[in-house]
Amino acid sequence: MNPLKKLASQTAVYGLSQIVGRFVNYLLVPLHTALFDTAEFGVNTLMYSYVTFFNVLLTYGMETAFFRFSQKQDNPAQVYSTALTSLISSSLFFGLLFGVFSPQIASVINVPEHPEYVVYFTAIIALDAISAVPFAYLRQQNKALKFAIVKNINIFTNILLNLYFLLLCPYIQKEYGTLLPLYNGTVNIGYIFLANLIASIVTIPLLWKEIWAIRNASFNKTLWREMLIYGLPLMVVGFAGMINETLDRIIISYVYTDVQEGLRATGIYGANYKLSILMSLFIQAFRYAAEPFFFNHAKDNDKRHIYATVMNYFTLVCLVLFLTVTLYIDVFKHFINNRYWEGLHVVPVLLLANMFLGMYYNLSIWYKLSDNTNKGAMISTTGAVITILANIILVPLLGYTGSAWATLICYVSMAVICYVMGAKYYPIPYQVGRLLGYVVFALVLYFVSTSLPFAAGYVKYASSTILLLIFVVAAFLMERKNKIA
Repeated sequence: MNPLKKLASQTAVYGLSQIVGRFVNYLLVPLHTALFDTAEFGVNTLMYSYVTFFNVLLTYGMETAFFRFSQKQDNPAQVYSTALTSLISSSLFFGLLFGVFSPQIASVINVPEHPEYVVYFTAIIALDAISAVPFAYLRQQNKALKFAIVKNINIFTNILLNLYFLLLCPYIQKEYGTLLPLYNGTVNIGYIFLANLIASIVTIPLLWKEIWAIRNASFNKTLWREMLIYGLPLMVVGFAGMINETLDRIIISYVYTDVQEGLRATGIYGANYKLSILMSLFIQAFRYAAEPFFFNHAKDNDKRHIYATVMNYFTLVCLVLFLTVTLYIDVFKHFINNRYWEGLHVVPVLLLANMFLGMYYNLSIWYKLSDNTNKGAMISTTGAVITILANIILVPLLGYTGSAWATLICYVSMAVICYVMGAKYYPIPYQVGRLLGYVVFALVLYFVSTSLPFAAGYVKYASSTILLLIFVVAAFLMERKNKIA
């Protein structure tokens, strides 16, 4: 099969599973934003922001190290066993440590009344870290279908439990005076976290075949050290990446002198961030398929041509998604409660930011293939510094809007730095001028749409559809005759 078609098909399988599952999961957002006020939803946003940091910390680059060393070593089973044994051991230690100190940790993160939240998330993070390498193994073996099935069982378990705790239990209590199992009679944000924990627990037996496979090979201490040396810089990359992706929500919650006002702003920002879900889903699906794809084609003679072509198509899809959401924002906004609509102006900025993040993921292949992961760590650390400084400067001036702009500034900077360094160490013939032209063209169409004198309605939607079609047709005609040197 043509390698680009294979990548597209793999992305479609991962993407379909993620889009179906995550989109249904996304339908919980209207429920959550209707049941909980902005400050309560801010707690939800804040807790999941902390989780992303620890997800990176607890996997410490082992997923990518597994891909790399499976390619390099003669005994891939031993690579898998070594990586998984390492993650199981470290996850159990982390779970015990944070469980013991949960009251103190809860006070530090501004939820002192709820140490159980820390316990829930400690278990979630540990279980997700343990399942990371089995999921990577499924990707490496091109078992996209099982990957998709297990992921969706996790997602739908979480969804059903949300409905159970937030709708069914209160209804049964009100109508029949009966408390269902695990429900204490009061609807609170903690049930979102408990549902997530149970879903993570359910995932482990579904991956038991892959987890139990470690018995087929021993733990290799020398190999483990080599994998750590390769993977730890990637942990720094990932940790810095999480600073770039989620630190803004944490900073918002602390910048405001009033804790409740800070949580309210965090909730509004977090809810509107959800409106970039289409972009996030595509980028996530692409990453699942692209990482093993890039490594598998690392020995091909035309690999650089392939990577450059992938970047073109990736950018075009992202821009179509950007226009789809922004041109039809009057439709998408109904996925969140109207009390959160004051933050809609950050959505276009966040969509662009996520697109540049995806472009950075494409560009970053050079330091993974050339074993220069330390340089990747340097780029991500630079991005983290930019994120912190931009948020510190802009949030006091612009509120949560400043965080959106800080995110865009960070990802554009990282993409530029990664491209410049990659051109030196591992040149790939990206068509920069063409890509920038596509971005500018999409922005022009967006600003044209905001200038049209039509209110929301059929005429507005018709004009938006015409603008979207103009971009799609123009891009198709340009790429049809495009040849990358």
